[in-house]
Amino acid sequence: MRKITSLVAIISLFIACQNKPSQRIIAESSGNLNELNVIIENEQWNGKLGEHIRDVFAADFKGLPQQEPQFNLRQIPPEIFTGFARKNRIFIKFENTKQPQIQRLVDSFAQPQVGYLFGANSAKAFDSLLKANADRVINDLQATEIKERQRRIAKSLKDDQAIRDEFNISLNLPTAYRYAKTENNFIWLRKDIKHGSMELTIYEVPAESIEKDNNILENIIKVRDSIGQAKIPGPTEESFMSTEKAYAPYLFETKIDGKFAYEVKGTWEVKGFFMGGPFLTYAVKNKTDNTYLMLEGFVFKPSASKRTQMIEVEAILRSAQFIK
Repeated sequence: MRKITSLVAIISLFIACQNKPSQRIIAESSGNLNELNVIIENEQWNGKLGEHIRDVFAADFKGLPQQEPQFNLRQIPPEIFTGFARKNRIFIKFENTKQPQIQRLVDSFAQPQVGYLFGANSAKAFDSLLKANADRVINDLQATEIKERQRRIAKSLKDDQAIRDEFNISLNLPTAYRYAKTENNFIWLRKDIKHGSMELTIYEVPAESIEKDNNILENIIKVRDSIGQAKIPGPTEESFMSTEKAYAPYLFETKIDGKFAYEVKGTWEVKGFFMGGPFLTYAVKNKTDNTYLMLEGFVFKPSASKRTQMIEVEAILRSAQFIK
């Protein structure tokens, strides 16, 4: 009787397993930040199409004082795109197809992962696809890398209670940062790095100071320069942080926690002293009290790459959430 009962149980379990939808097991993605795999035939990579791809995806990272590519490209022939090579977090793939097409691929070979398939039947058709979709694809891939940096930061967070109390926002801060200055309507945080530092500042200004005369970029620069002179001294008595005038800053529109924001990328200098580097500013509109919350980050790391540090700054500042 026991044998019959056991047999019935085994059969029932087998049937249940057969009827249950199979779940695909996806490996965890890997790769350095901003490392983009390009799956393409060697002949195409070494030709005009490859040159166009490099011009688009390895263009300069905006806002840095020296040239650094927005992505490090790694070309992989299609026949080698197997196994571990498929685990990279971001990739673009070029295939010969009858009709031009572009597809967004999510978690196809690993998780999290975002890829894009470009399909065309001629170099001219590939070029047209790139021109029409480059900005959208680049923004999506960069957003993927920011999310990955935020995921890593979230593993070990610093207490942000001082920021919550002063500005009614939360901010995901790595524990390596320390509070350098906490005053009424101004908080300054610092992180020491090899041969330099990373800085974050938070403050509020009236909406009029940003929006007057519709000179948005000029007004933001005036605001940050006034704060730099008043709050961020340099290493000598009369030195202070200011916006570098030799390089025109970039102005974009974006959203932080669903709120409209201006994004400014440029370079800073210390008036009266030989120091400088890149900065990133978000002016976030707070309609509730008609102000702009200014979230800023800047990096000092002379004679070295700064792209990775600026990605971290962006990841931190974009994590801001207004407390309801």
